[in-house]
Amino acid sequence: MSTSAESTSHAKIRVGLIGTGGIAVYKHLPALKAHQDRVEVVAAADVSADRLNTVADEWQIPGRYPDAESLLAAEKPDLLVVCTPPVAHRDVVIAGLQAGAWVWCEKPPMLSLAEYDEVAGYEGAAGPYASYVFQHRFGSAAQRLRRHVQEGTLGRPLVSVCHTLWFRTHEYYEVPWRGKWETEGGGPTMGHGIHQMDLLFEILGDWSEVTARAEVLDRDVETEDVSLAMVKFASGAVGSVINSVISPRESSYLRFDFTDATVEVEHVYGYDNTSWRWTPAPHRAEDTQVVERWVPEENIPSSHIQQLGELLDSMERGQRPRASGDDGRRVLEFIAALYESAETGRTVTRHDLARQGTYYTGMHNPAHVYRLQRPTSPAVQGATHG
Repeated sequence: MSTSAESTSHAKIRVGLIGTGGIAVYKHLPALKAHQDRVEVVAAADVSADRLNTVADEWQIPGRYPDAESLLAAEKPDLLVVCTPPVAHRDVVIAGLQAGAWVWCEKPPMLSLAEYDEVAGYEGAAGPYASYVFQHRFGSAAQRLRRHVQEGTLGRPLVSVCHTLWFRTHEYYEVPWRGKWETEGGGPTMGHGIHQMDLLFEILGDWSEVTARAEVLDRDVETEDVSLAMVKFASGAVGSVINSVISPRESSYLRFDFTDATVEVEHVYGYDNTSWRWTPAPHRAEDTQVVERWVPEENIPSSHIQQLGELLDSMERGQRPRASGDDGRRVLEFIAALYESAETGRTVTRHDLARQGTYYTGMHNPAHVYRLQRPTSPAVQGATHG
């Protein structure tokens, strides 16, 4: 794809979609349609021909293929959007980069740091690049808060809270690839809380150490169904992180305490400015207009639409997009360290991370078995499952 301003003003970016399941239908295709003045979905691929044809008919996608390789060979798209289960990410992203396409891949980016680094080796010095879906970074409130931290206008960061308290039924895990290390790479830490944790680090910067626990409390899975972590940041701030798929009242909650303010956001799967609360410290409360100066003027929700727009801008400029390269690796590093801490019982520092070993080539030591915690009291058994 030419990246000159002249060519991109006349030609739409040609998009190939890999995977036509729920995340493609409910998030990616609407995002692509929202940018239809800039992109054209020329083809889709899926292992299920019935599902592929149903989705392609609904969204008027002309090209239809059984796999990424045949789509790439026939269509030569500029951008490949990857919506497959996590176990397929590595091969599809590499195939896209080798074919000269930029890639936008759903979370989690890869199943391990080793896979992530391998994929990065297929990027060109000036593109194509692989980037990953971390849409919560891109809402106006998060971006404004990030600037406040960079500028120091809220004071020094001190304490943070990052909760992904979601609920997934037992039936949810009947899908063969879910809840397994080999195909999903982890439990809610890897597949659900990764969005909030990415936003946490987007705001507060690099983490320096983590101490964690991970347990199986209710779901019949190989991985954890809940994890808890204490994290220290390079800035000296500290935080707590919880990831769960067993919490009936779902909530995605982040709180940032600075010397001059507390900033909070609570939502489930996406926010806008109304989801945020900005509270000045007592010594700033006398300034009645301080909050008005803190909050963003524009109300841009967190969304695939917003992230895709920035990705298209990066493509047209020929620049590395956000949520790629080292910027996309940071949260995956944290997850690897969290699992290592939970399984070894020790604090893991960022300096401990290596480009070899168990928690580099995977997120889990197979010798560590997560066992479902069964109630020992009949009364508790009845209260839990009655």
